[in-house]
Amino acid sequence: MSDFIALNDDGSPARFHHPALPDHPFLLQEGRDRWHTAEHRWGSGFAITDRGSGRWRGSGQVTKELRLDIDRRVTDDLNETYRWTNTGRAPLDVTTLGIVLPLRDLYESALEALASACHAHVWTGGSWAWIMAQPMSGDGPVLGLVVRDGALWAYSVESRNHMTHSNIRGHLVVHPTDHGRNPTAFGGQPVITLRPGESYELTWDVRFYDDVPSFLAATAPPVTVDRFAVERGTPILIDGAPLTGRGLTYIDTGTARTAVLFHRPRRDLVEQRIRFILDHQRARERPEPDCYALVPYDHRTGLTQTTSAWADWADGAERLSMPSLLQQARLRGWGDSDELDAALHGWAAFARARLITAEHDVLRGSDVSPAGIRLYNFPWMAHFFADQYVLYRRDEDLELAAALIERAYRRGADNHLLIGHPEAVLHVADLLPDATRADRLRGLLRRHALNFADLGTDLPAHEVNYEQSMVAPLVSLLAQAAPDTPALPRAVSWLRAFGGPQPHVRLHNIGIRHWDGYWFGRDRQWGDTFPHYWSVLTAVALLQNPHRTDADETVADGIFRANTVDFADDGSASCAFVLPSCVDGRPAHTADPLANDQDWALVLWLRSIP
Repeated sequence: MSDFIALNDDGSPARFHHPALPDHPFLLQEGRDRWHTAEHRWGSGFAITDRGSGRWRGSGQVTKELRLDIDRRVTDDLNETYRWTNTGRAPLDVTTLGIVLPLRDLYESALEALASACHAHVWTGGSWAWIMAQPMSGDGPVLGLVVRDGALWAYSVESRNHMTHSNIRGHLVVHPTDHGRNPTAFGGQPVITLRPGESYELTWDVRFYDDVPSFLAATAPPVTVDRFAVERGTPILIDGAPLTGRGLTYIDTGTARTAVLFHRPRRDLVEQRIRFILDHQRARERPEPDCYALVPYDHRTGLTQTTSAWADWADGAERLSMPSLLQQARLRGWGDSDELDAALHGWAAFARARLITAEHDVLRGSDVSPAGIRLYNFPWMAHFFADQYVLYRRDEDLELAAALIERAYRRGADNHLLIGHPEAVLHVADLLPDATRADRLRGLLRRHALNFADLGTDLPAHEVNYEQSMVAPLVSLLAQAAPDTPALPRAVSWLRAFGGPQPHVRLHNIGIRHWDGYWFGRDRQWGDTFPHYWSVLTAVALLQNPHRTDADETVADGIFRANTVDFADDGSASCAFVLPSCVDGRPAHTADPLANDQDWALVLWLRSIP
């Protein structure tokens, strides 16, 4: 047995080992990871053909007419060939082949994730395909799989449902094709036709690389792309040649494929989006002031979405992205100012009456039980009323904004990594005429930051045990209130690790998230959401870092632009694009029909880069 790898009794990889990372198995562990069993060991899988389907756990007959032989060689690396052969007497159409790669991408806790889990960055671009398992700390070598013969055109996820919940990404499955379950996924899936006796081979090697650049150098890209999202009219250089287009555009070399985005100018995009919100996402059927609420919208039915006892469809919380976007437009003189003024005054009256209590607690929605006060909502509401003050100079709006921040701290905000919190605190403090009160808020924020600087890797669990939208607010907090601490560069390393280098607009530097389609979407589907609008928190945090580089600014710009892919030309939008070809066997690679909370991507772009 090699020091590099430990094998199961059936010869499949059980774990990979690097001396610099003794606590990292890189693969899910039977016994330790309760939901991972032998049925999802490395190299197991399934096939769908036009004459039968079957599963395998090693070499052997998969269906009556399809045989698999696995050649596995272990030295200082792992080289594997999967060979599927038509053993029948007639041509065989193979429409799905799926191979399980159980990479250990999960969040037991921040402490354990940073010590022994990895981010699985998956790229299935045909013959240009690879998987990189990067320690969540961002430190040390990476484990890389590179396809050398054959192709991977899709990936899917299994074991992803309400039983595994939000802290587990699931079992990753890669596909030479997934035509049998989702023929249009990733720009189209081929059918593999085998004549009698003919075989299809897939070969890859797996080894450790010193760092991400050395891994990427080993992947032998067949095409160079200088960037992945630009404004329409701006060219993207493909192997040095300029390409222009409209919307999501596939680049196909015949054996490899990727996608780039040409988005509308930012003002056009925002004005069309606010027009859609005002026309379609107001609760007009309600009496005043509730009729000014802004709510989710189902594009399939053309109906606004009722809360239906589901807090993430309520008219508060993340839905604050819509009035905040109206504010950002109004601050710039975009759109119809009279209509925006009326909508903003109406929404502010609704929020005061239905979302904010006499004690300055912020409710999740007007029809959600106030029993569980959610701290995330406080800075969003405070920032809204601070911007109301900027727009209309009403003292009561600034007073409310400050009171909400103070209430959040009395409720324990200094033990939480709240999205947008440091920005809201500093925005309110800069506006307050009372210098003593403003300094007190800044002092609370500094204490808050130092508290987290002292915690190291032992971050408290939030709604998910560990996630990109904890680490990005941590970077923002430290960058704005304690930039002198060594905790900041460490947190930046954690943050960067969430986003992989896959050469595709939906993936490039986009932080991994794999639960939002379930919580916020209409289809309630688990699975990787790329891009998810909170991925822009990475861009926000990188720009706030006083030690940022030119490369960080380029990454941030790309993340903001990539998120415009979820907005259509008519102003409609989707809260979640579930990327895998399938999740637990259900076809995915589709945009959820609900416009819900995705407008934060635009709001934070506008706040970060005026």
